[in-house]
Amino acid sequence: MSHDVVRASGLLAQHEVELLARALMEWGGPAHCSDQLAVGMGFAGRKDLLAQCQRLRNALREDAPLSAADWARTLLATEIVFVSDLAGSGVEWPTTTGRDDAATIRMLRVIQRKLARTVSPYYGKRPSE
Repeated sequence: MSHDVVRASGLLAQHEVELLARALMEWGGPAHCSDQLAVGMGFAGRKDLLAQCQRLRNALREDAPLSAADWARTLLATEIVFVSDLAGSGVEWPTTTGRDDAATIRMLRVIQRKLARTVSPYYGKRPSE
């Protein structure tokens, strides 16, 4: 897999970075992740997901370089926490984040397009180093 590292500022606008960071925060709040789902997203388990989400949020805020696997985990964790009512924030997203569903999905689609080249090695695969 790709070992290239890329800073958020090299890929995304600041408001897009803020959306990803906020989404990662949801895993420590209203979202409920099983060990199996966390592993499927590329983490070692639920506890690792929580620890890694904190690390990834800090990296995004500090504009630290992230690996392609980290970008893939960040994107997948964001997609799931936003949409899933079973595991993520789901219908509570606007309440817990203060962000509108329609605006979030539009921004998420932009982020997906911008990250496509970076995360492409992980299409259909578990994001891991």
